Amino acid sequence: CSAIDACESSNGGCSSKAECRRTTPGSRACVCSAGYTGDGIVCMEINPCLVNHGGCDRNAECTQTGPNQAVCNCLKGYSGDGKTCTYISLCSQNNGGCSEFAICNDTEVTERTCTCKPNYIGDGFKCRGNIFQELLRNSNTSRFYFHLEALSIRDISGPGPFTLFVPHTDVLNSDPRVKDWIAKGVMAQVLRYHMVGCANLLYKDLTAITNITSLHGDLIHISYSQNSLVLNNKAEIVLSDAVGTNGVIHVINQILVP
Repeated sequence: CSAIDACESSNGGCSSKAECRRTTPGSRACVCSAGYTGDGIVCMEINPCLVNHGGCDRNAECTQTGPNQAVCNCLKGYSGDGKTCTYISLCSQNNGGCSEFAICNDTEVTERTCTCKPNYIGDGFKCRGNIFQELLRNSNTSRFYFHLEALSIRDISGPGPFTLFVPHTDVLNSDPRVKDWIAKGVMAQVLRYHMVGCANLLYKDLTAITNITSLHGDLIHISYSQNSLVLNNKAEIVLSDAVGTNGVIHVINQILVP
């Protein structure tokens, strides 16, 4: 007589994911393979993510990749190996994309707010100070600023409001009359003729006005035609509505002469 091998046929009736082990003649035991759990007749994959989140960080996603196997990936807004994930502050890099004159605040994962600092206005991504400061920050208007500084003209650093018509830097650099005005001591009068006090006049406001008085005291004539605003029938506004805390700047393509 020979012993009957209970595992010889159909894996002894064990699960295909189990090992059939002979015990005594005609008997066997079914043991689930590594990564599986059950009674050996029925074996199911072990999902490690169901126990202790698979050992992943609470700010990570656990993904089963096979029997009792899983990978951990940090969620959006966090960095690390998945076992340990640390919060990425949006504000920690490049001020979160906010203006250099703004305060960046992390509000929630992948979100932040940008708020202009005191004495600045804007949407947080672009923040402007007073128009005297803004003249220097823009290459189109910086030459006008340097002329004001050279003559210690600080009218527009006050509370305002003011409206400025600033000749483009290229115009101030190329017009030969500028040197003559400086030599004759009348440059301050020319500069003040480009300033209007007690008014914050945006482009749309100017379209409804025909004359305004400059800080120099002389009138500036305004005409609107063919979608263009022209001052004294010569100087056209080419850039408009640079709003600061104490007024607005418009760039013109010619110098206004009182």
